Amino acid sequence: MASFKKYRVGGKFKLSHIDPDDTPFCEGDEASQRAEVDALAVELDELQDLLHAEGRRKLLLVLQGMDTSGKDGTVRWVFSRTSPLGVRVSAFKAPTVDERARDYLWRCHAVVPRTGEIMVWNRSHYEDVLVPVVEGWIDKAEAKRRYAQINDFERLLTETGTVVVKCMLHIDKDEQRERLQARIDTPGKQWKFSMDDLEVRTKWSAYQQAYQNALGATSTDHAPWYVVPANSKRHRNVMIAQLLVKTMRQMKLKAPPPDPALKGMIVK
Repeated sequence: MASFKKYRVGGKFKLSHIDPDDTPFCEGDEASQRAEVDALAVELDELQDLLHAEGRRKLLLVLQGMDTSGKDGTVRWVFSRTSPLGVRVSAFKAPTVDERARDYLWRCHAVVPRTGEIMVWNRSHYEDVLVPVVEGWIDKAEAKRRYAQINDFERLLTETGTVVVKCMLHIDKDEQRERLQARIDTPGKQWKFSMDDLEVRTKWSAYQQAYQNALGATSTDHAPWYVVPANSKRHRNVMIAQLLVKTMRQMKLKAPPPDPALKGMIVK
């Protein structure tokens, strides 16, 4: 059984030390791996049902990664068997005029999970310590302030009943090139491609450094970061599904005790 310890950010973390081609959580052939994802997805549905029944806590999954790293695919496969009533997804785009008129965490707090719910953020508040850093819109001092504010924000969430799991989907530049080219070459997928993707790609090294700095500064005991080797889509799915199942098992979720008033009741 593979361990998450190597992939949890902490200490002298170096993003470059994680190989995007690693597949430690994949065992057996392709059919076995697909079957495992499906079994984990079924268990996630059962665990979410308990989360809802318990009615006290919530879970927030943060997905970050370079373009084409597989955030949409993760949601599609990992939650393929979970009731839509229990999982909500919020995709973070470039801030609107209304959002830019407020602090950068305002739009995030508006979509935190409700009690009993799993919330998935496809991109997140971390965009505000990645893009502005790479583009030079904020300096190192401001970035450091934002890291501290994010840690405080996530502490607030955890202290009020939200379990936070953060995953950085780690692909290499060659894998991104292949995936972008596939979008260009496939008419049915061209809608996923944007010329902006190529502009961002020219700043690959700067984004890798920005990720390393942000992950290192914001991986905490209450909201740890995990780097997910994601060149293999199946490995990405298996690893994240295993991480979520492990996390929710550790929550020791329980349905409310039986109501004594219902004992012996017969519906006619």
